[in-house]
Amino acid sequence: MESGKFARRRLATFLVALAGVALLWLALGDLAFADDAPPACGGKILEKCTPNSGDTAWMLTSVALVLMMTIPGLGLFYGGMVRKKNVGDTVMTSFAVTCLVTILFAILTYSMAFRAGSPFVGGLDRMFLKDILSDIGAGGIGNPNPLAPTIPESVYICFQMTFAIITPALIAGAFAERMKFSAMLWFIGLWAIFVYAPIAHWVWGPDGIFAAGNDDAWVKVLDFAGGTVVHINAGVAGLMCAIMLGKRVETGPAHNMVLTFIGASLLWVGWFGFNAGSAVTAGMQAGMAMLVTQIATAVAAFTWMLVEWALKGKPTVVGICSGAVAGLVAITPASGFVGPVGAFAIGIAAGVVCYWGCTGLKRMFAYDDALDCFGVHALGGIVGALLTGVFAVKQYGGTAGVLEGNPGQFVNQCIGVATVFIYDAVVSLIILFVVKMFVGLRVSEDAERDGLDLALHGEVVH
Repeated sequence: MESGKFARRRLATFLVALAGVALLWLALGDLAFADDAPPACGGKILEKCTPNSGDTAWMLTSVALVLMMTIPGLGLFYGGMVRKKNVGDTVMTSFAVTCLVTILFAILTYSMAFRAGSPFVGGLDRMFLKDILSDIGAGGIGNPNPLAPTIPESVYICFQMTFAIITPALIAGAFAERMKFSAMLWFIGLWAIFVYAPIAHWVWGPDGIFAAGNDDAWVKVLDFAGGTVVHINAGVAGLMCAIMLGKRVETGPAHNMVLTFIGASLLWVGWFGFNAGSAVTAGMQAGMAMLVTQIATAVAAFTWMLVEWALKGKPTVVGICSGAVAGLVAITPASGFVGPVGAFAIGIAAGVVCYWGCTGLKRMFAYDDALDCFGVHALGGIVGALLTGVFAVKQYGGTAGVLEGNPGQFVNQCIGVATVFIYDAVVSLIILFVVKMFVGLRVSEDAERDGLDLALHGEVVH
């Protein structure tokens, strides 16, 4: 009996010692593996490194939010404002642009916009996305783009792709209800290559002429999330389309304000990915960008409502929704650089200026911008870009504005806005002339009267 107890004690002691040795071996092994682990991506470490999981998670979320802005957000927003016989063509345009630009971005325009090349356009080293390392097969090791050093390049590509998608999709608001579907595809494809990609490189590329992060930039323009690249760009192109196409044969009121309300609401929610996601990290700048986005949007929508109420006697659903989009547009370039006070000022300015742009300015020059692409996006983008130079806070974004004693930044903003406006207008007109020559731009009067849904797609909305 005693010998049995002694044997059990010896066995227990042996097992405890064995467990201790095993734990020691595992601990030493972990230390050895830790020594061999790849470093964290960021700063100057851009090869064979481990992306930041928090930043990556936020950017994956932002990709989904920004894509939601085009499909279904923009499609519904625009679809509710056209006549019922053109709803199908309107939503089809948003969907088709999403597909077309995705293909072009993967083949060519990502490399043109976001890789180093010249001050005017990027290189072609990422055509067809070649040399993109797998983030799975290498055990989580990545090779990020220097513009987004803490996330996989694949995620950065997806994020910028959603921006490249919504920008030309916005232009459709100007030519709605009268442009050939084939002409639209040709125009959008050529515009994405010859207008969007170069301008994105100027402002955001690693060696762009206006890139704030480029030490050798000719003029440093602040554009956190796309005031020039997205909104002025789309709005000016939309105005050129409206001028080239001419007025619609007949017009009518928005056929379904509820669709417009749903679309505007999706745009508002998705815009948090648009602006806060442009920090490309899940940090304090993203938090401030989200806060000022919410403030400016609410202020602009409320301001538009009050102005419309005062001038026309009644506040409308389409009006307050348009005001919200105007606020979202205007805060976009400023969102990473201004604080709450700047957001209030930008929201008020956007509500007043964009309302005037969609009413007084349009009547003054008699152009048919069907869904106010120029009035909301170009004017809102200009307001936001210029006021960024006034209200920029060095503590938030690293650059001071006029109110902090740096009037030169306002001058920089003016140069950026003017250059983008002129280049976009000229090249967009050239593309439109070429498309008109070979394809034609506008549907026949009979097709326009019957509705684009039936004439171009053989479908009707019941």
